[in-house]
Amino acid sequence: MILQQYPHLESQIENILQNPEIILFIFDGLDESIHHINFRLSNLSNQKQKTDCGEIVVSLVRQSLLKGCSVLMTSRPMRLASVDTGVFQRIAEIMGFLHEDKRIYFKNFFGNDELSEKAFHYVQENDTLYTFCYIPSYCWIICTVLSMCFRAQPTNADQVMISLPKTVTQLFVTFVSNILANHHQNKDGGPTARELLASIGWMAEHGVMNHMIVFDERHLESFSVRNDEHLFSCFMLESGQPPDVDYTFLHLKLQDFFAALAHFMNYDPDRLQETLDKAESYNDGRAEIFLRFLCGLSDSSTRSMLKSHVGELPTQASRHIINWIQRKITQQRPNEYARERRELLNGFYYLHESRNKKLVSQCIGSKKHDFSVVPLSPLDCSIQSFILQACKETEEVNLSSCNIQCEGLKKLIPALQNIKSLSLDSNHLTDSSCSHLASGIRNNQTLRILDLSGNNLEGPHFSDLMAALTTSQIEKLL
Repeated sequence: MILQQYPHLESQIENILQNPEIILFIFDGLDESIHHINFRLSNLSNQKQKTDCGEIVVSLVRQSLLKGCSVLMTSRPMRLASVDTGVFQRIAEIMGFLHEDKRIYFKNFFGNDELSEKAFHYVQENDTLYTFCYIPSYCWIICTVLSMCFRAQPTNADQVMISLPKTVTQLFVTFVSNILANHHQNKDGGPTARELLASIGWMAEHGVMNHMIVFDERHLESFSVRNDEHLFSCFMLESGQPPDVDYTFLHLKLQDFFAALAHFMNYDPDRLQETLDKAESYNDGRAEIFLRFLCGLSDSSTRSMLKSHVGELPTQASRHIINWIQRKITQQRPNEYARERRELLNGFYYLHESRNKKLVSQCIGSKKHDFSVVPLSPLDCSIQSFILQACKETEEVNLSSCNIQCEGLKKLIPALQNIKSLSLDSNHLTDSSCSHLASGIRNNQTLRILDLSGNNLEGPHFSDLMAALTTSQIEKLL
């Protein structure tokens, strides 16, 4: 495996492998691996035996191969959730940018205090986009899109605000439509923008379904993708030298977006349903973002942003996706198993991207909202907030042992104004959460049962919480 990438080490490989304790293997992107990797099964010991990469990785991790070596592996959380992680000595979660880091990134990107503040303020007001900014590459695409919007409407502030993206799907739609607006289409008899995007999209879909993010000339030829077009280079990166040239999408989520867009540009009910069935069958999370984009494109106002560049996108595809969402959500009901609740939360993401509050009410329509024991990130809390605000009939919310942090609680509070029973026990909430809790209690005159047990709310802001409790209508406090 080493010599395949570094043939010049052939004369030194024996000496290198004799001292495994000084070797560090770095495998970047477990979630992008095409191999089935079971960390409980492989015990390869012969370092010269030829086998697939997955078995080598497992044997290095289990220390049956090159005992004493170190292995560092990265993965997106969705894939890690499907892996038996008990074999790992240590797991670290990369939290990404904190609030001030995001602000600094925006300031450095725009190089203009007024514009950077304007952009950052907008993103702060949009929970989904703000939480999305925890990774530098996501910050880059958000800042790029916002700068495009500001340039397109430099004087009309109201028009700028209307055109700014509200969801992740709209973020990528705006990104693509702005590039298309500055691209000379169908030049010298080449393919139209729609034809090129469709061909790129089907190649992207093939990659999503087969866990593939790197493409070569054979893939381009197979899907009739023209790489001599300027538009192609706007969305894909080229690396290597002929004849070994590889192509990757500018951003991993851009591949998922184009894969979803292809189904709207060339709608085939049988093909779309087959893809939906296949996507649902994967338990490694590979198709999750793709499905969210499909749901996002079901919104007519989102699709309309592309109309002037690629023409009308069929409403039949939208209806197909909406019917699929309805079936999927109504089949899932939260029960005592955290895994099923997590799957339902994924369904909530679909509803959020669709921006269809009527659909939310039709699909959920429950008086009890129970996601206890499901770890909720700030973004998860933002999605939960959207669902709860759309479901006016919800009376009881149980978010016990969800590891909700202060930022997540802040996003949830506005959605808890009309409920009667709220359980937030065992969430490691501290004094910094007291002000948010106090605000929520003051704004809710229907709250009768509140469970805050198992938290550590002591501190200077605790008095604010106590003051809110004394004026509330709460009858049972735990």
